[in-house]
Amino acid sequence: MWVIGSYHNIFRVGRIMMDLGYWVLNDVVWHKTNPMPNFRGTRFQNATETMIWAKKSSDQKKYTFNYQAMKNFNDEKQMQNVWHIPLCTGSERIKINGKKAHSTQKPEALLYRVILSSSNVGDRILDPFFGSGTTGAVAKKLQRHYIGIELSPEYIEIAQERIAAIPQVLCNAAALVTKSKRDAPRISFGQLIESAYMMIGQQVFSKDRTIIATIKADSQLMWQDQSGSIHKIAALIQNRPMFNGWEYWYCEDSHGNLVSIDDLRARYRRENTME
Repeated sequence: MWVIGSYHNIFRVGRIMMDLGYWVLNDVVWHKTNPMPNFRGTRFQNATETMIWAKKSSDQKKYTFNYQAMKNFNDEKQMQNVWHIPLCTGSERIKINGKKAHSTQKPEALLYRVILSSSNVGDRILDPFFGSGTTGAVAKKLQRHYIGIELSPEYIEIAQERIAAIPQVLCNAAALVTKSKRDAPRISFGQLIESAYMMIGQQVFSKDRTIIATIKADSQLMWQDQSGSIHKIAALIQNRPMFNGWEYWYCEDSHGNLVSIDDLRARYRRENTME
């Protein structure tokens, strides 16, 4: 579930949601990169709105979060909870007789992230305050189903015309799906060793080559006087409680170039599994 609003309203809604048993996963701040100015100059310019992303309860085990899609979308960096997106302007802004058809029409870019991050192709999305139909427009482009609820007959007509004008996306389903590493067959570091993708006694490196460790027969690494898994040693080196060793360690190829061990794992999957 996603809810959006000004700080004071969203704070009250958040309290009500928690009273009803919902469990907040994130608050996401929408930073409007082109906010309306405060012409009176009596207070700060309002440049943000807050969104709440929640699951039905703290006991709910499964919910959709397309982490890898969001990371890809953010130039291979983990997506943060502050989204810099401009207000709806230009040709996207629906107008009737030169006037805004809806005073708070949301930009499609905002709903694009919401829908892409927390739903899958074919899912059904409910928007109980449908307005000018931005949710439905984006859902159609991303091949999701939608249900929109709206009191105003005028807005209903605007939304229907808007969505009907969007051509049906005709593309391979693969273009709409991002495979998650969590869904891929589990491969251990030991499997790379026993299959000769890596060798006992081989050195592995940090990305800047300042750290060097040696592979043991039991798939652990030796670093200085410490032994442990690729994750434990990577965390120890960085003084962290935990760290993903697949993202930390590199090995040398036949030309002396560094290759991520995560890339080796991907190669192993391609060559040895039915992924």
